Amino acid sequence: MPLLLEHMELDEYCIGGNEYRIYSIYYDTVNHDVIRANSQGLTYKEKMRIRSYYAKTDPEDKVFMELKKKSEKVGNKRRIKIKLKEIEPFVNEGIMPETKGYLANQVAKELKYFLSKNKVQPALYVQYDRLAMFGKEDKNFRMTFDRNVRTRRSNFVFGESDEDELLLPDDIYIMEIKILGAMPLWLTEILSKNELFSRGFSKYGVRYKRDSQAGKLEYYLTDKNGNQIDFDYFDD
Repeated sequence: MPLLLEHMELDEYCIGGNEYRIYSIYYDTVNHDVIRANSQGLTYKEKMRIRSYYAKTDPEDKVFMELKKKSEKVGNKRRIKIKLKEIEPFVNEGIMPETKGYLANQVAKELKYFLSKNKVQPALYVQYDRLAMFGKEDKNFRMTFDRNVRTRRSNFVFGESDEDELLLPDDIYIMEIKILGAMPLWLTEILSKNELFSRGFSKYGVRYKRDSQAGKLEYYLTDKNGNQIDFDYFDD
């Protein structure tokens, strides 16, 4: 950290040098199609989540609805602000939320298209503490350190719960480098000196693989709309 701070500054949300908390709810089909597709090493991946930086509960509170995409290992995040009370009608009925400006309207349409292809519902709650920093010379160059990653598969509200499970050991951090173009030489030297090498990591993906291997996931027979079908349907 002392070496990084010679070239970078802490994010404005890291008040007093402290971490800030991130709350997310990932959406998926009843048969986990979105995360299964994301775990197959495909060239193009996408997943949807709701994100907040505060434990919001009022229906009028605004949070972010995000479509996270990755193509050829290059990530892209598209998001809009949406009221808590607008989420369910948008996801289940396609009722567009209130948006302002061309970009927000365009992203809302992209989200609606994703929802038209994927009959999704809340699937995993993820919460963690983040320390973030950006380059002194390049503000678009960011690094984040996440720890205390907790997840649960029920009680989808923003805030801690007795159902939370620690995803990683308490002393393990997820370090992510977010940069466009070439990596600074000084950072390359630090990574090489400390024998740090990149590897893929998905919080949702790790929890999915863990639950799958433990036989904790259920799968259902569904129709084209994602509705569950009873096996008696085929008696005729």
